[in-house]
Amino acid sequence: MILLIDNYDSFTYNLFQEIGNLTDQPIEVVKNDQVSVSDLNRPGLTGLVLSPGPGRPEDAGNMNAVLKAAIGKVPVLGVCLGHQAIGEVYGAQVIKAPRLMHGKTDTMIKVADSQLFDGCPDHFTIGRYHSLVIDPKTIPTELTVTGMAADGTVQAVADPKNEVFGVEYHPESIMTDQTVAKRIFNNFLALTVAKQTELIK
Repeated sequence: MILLIDNYDSFTYNLFQEIGNLTDQPIEVVKNDQVSVSDLNRPGLTGLVLSPGPGRPEDAGNMNAVLKAAIGKVPVLGVCLGHQAIGEVYGAQVIKAPRLMHGKTDTMIKVADSQLFDGCPDHFTIGRYHSLVIDPKTIPTELTVTGMAADGTVQAVADPKNEVFGVEYHPESIMTDQTVAKRIFNNFLALTVAKQTELIK
């Protein structure tokens, strides 16, 4: 079972649909102010997805607390606000973006290897919808920047040891190259399947 934290955003159900189309695993959607750390003890939990949403990560209900407790337990994928939450929980600062990027297409450049981007091209089209970014100067060594945009904004981070991945852009958006998006979701799901196998043993 995959737990999807809904940060009161319409894109949550795009994520639910896109990921759900690629797996037989059930996906449980829980609002950020209704989820708790105890949800990580649900039987058969194989992954955690953090949705986009408005505002700042520290104001998104219990998301940061659940994320912090999930690190090292299950694979994590954070999108937009969820990506920013990963930065914040690891100790980075979330700051205003150089310019607003709401509904804009751009190119992400892979700058480091990541399990999330296995089989993806080095450059691909992304859909950006954000006014905040992780400050690259404050990212700790535990997190690796794996994707950047031409304007210097961090578009992807990873803690490969603990299988925690964040993407600033929206892979569930039609503005993002959908072949690449499908690959990204499948790469994440492969980690959850490995977790599922581990739980069965």
